[in-house]
Amino acid sequence: MDKKIEAILFFKNEPVSYKELAELSGASESELSEVIQRLQDFYQERGIVLVTDGERVSFGTHPSVSSLIEQLEKEEASRDLGKAGLEVLAIILYKGPLSRREIDYIRGVNSGFTLRSLLIRGLIEKIDSRAGERSYTYKPTLELLKHLGVTRVEDLPEYAEAYAKLEEFVNTESQDGEDI
Repeated sequence: MDKKIEAILFFKNEPVSYKELAELSGASESELSEVIQRLQDFYQERGIVLVTDGERVSFGTHPSVSSLIEQLEKEEASRDLGKAGLEVLAIILYKGPLSRREIDYIRGVNSGFTLRSLLIRGLIEKIDSRAGERSYTYKPTLELLKHLGVTRVEDLPEYAEAYAKLEEFVNTESQDGEDI
């Protein structure tokens, strides 16, 4: 069971609720608590740790390497966004707020690393998802809109046309049997 929980947390790469962990792994509440404690003990002296607030659990970096992580974040933030970063940013600007799953669907590839990079740079923010969903959605930050010189996303160049094309793509693909 430890491997299952560890694999789920690694794959999700974001905080996961105890309820979702139990559903995905098939663990009972008591079994899940024991596994979380064992994993916390295992990772206690490693470069990563298991962080929990009692409701959700996630991987994080060990406090003893915080200066290294800060340095890496600064280096990452100073690099160009690249094609993937610009794609994800455009999708969020013109179609957001969107979940990671919706972004992955539109792009056709996993966008987790790119989303993380955009979050670190302060270009997008993660907000609680729509009612009833157990995930997050991503939207542009006010700082990004200020940097772009617009007061709202609808003021972006060719916003209506781009939004319509993205909407058409998603609807066409959904009708072809895909479900996002």
